Amino acid sequence: MKRLLLWVSLACLPTQAADVDLNTLLKGIEQRYNRAKTLQVHFVESYSVQGHARKSESGELTLRKPGRMRWDYSAPSGKLFVSDGKDVFLYTPDAHRVEKAKLKASEDMRAPLAFLLGKLDFAKDFRDFEVQPDGANYLVTAKAKNDKLPYEKVQMLIAPDDQIQRLIVNGQDLSILTFQFDGEKLNPPVDDALFKFQMPAGATLVDGEGSE
Repeated sequence: MKRLLLWVSLACLPTQAADVDLNTLLKGIEQRYNRAKTLQVHFVESYSVQGHARKSESGELTLRKPGRMRWDYSAPSGKLFVSDGKDVFLYTPDAHRVEKAKLKASEDMRAPLAFLLGKLDFAKDFRDFEVQPDGANYLVTAKAKNDKLPYEKVQMLIAPDDQIQRLIVNGQDLSILTFQFDGEKLNPPVDDALFKFQMPAGATLVDGEGSE
């Protein structure tokens, strides 16, 4: 459930990367994602814990704010994560199981992915910022605001137009969750029906307390 909750938890700069102003960069990222109403992007997700890596996964992410998102996985085929703005559902086809949780139950875990929910606030959620050039892009690293959160630090690869191209979340449990994003579309038309989860026939439902 920790990873499930974490998921629901994320202006063009003419200056050279080495001379970028950190505050200007952070504000540009916030404005790009907080102002967007809908977003579509391809993602590649990888996860490791204490040096043991799982097979990477990929697919298409579609979201409508506030709080509605749909992660359609092409690898593994059929895996699906949906938030309708109140509840979140994770369907794992191999186990034929659906995990359900309240979106609000993850308030303290959503900060690394707050840009997906239109609630990105760097000053509120992070501290000890560092920025360095990476070719034409920028690497922004920040630590969690306090040590009670499940993650320790995050790193974002930011394009000159303020797109988040890569997000790395380092967990307190020594886990590393990485998202690569490409093909981002801001404010495309999105059908609300995408965010209405349909229970697969015969699947087992597990609620946020772990009961079935």
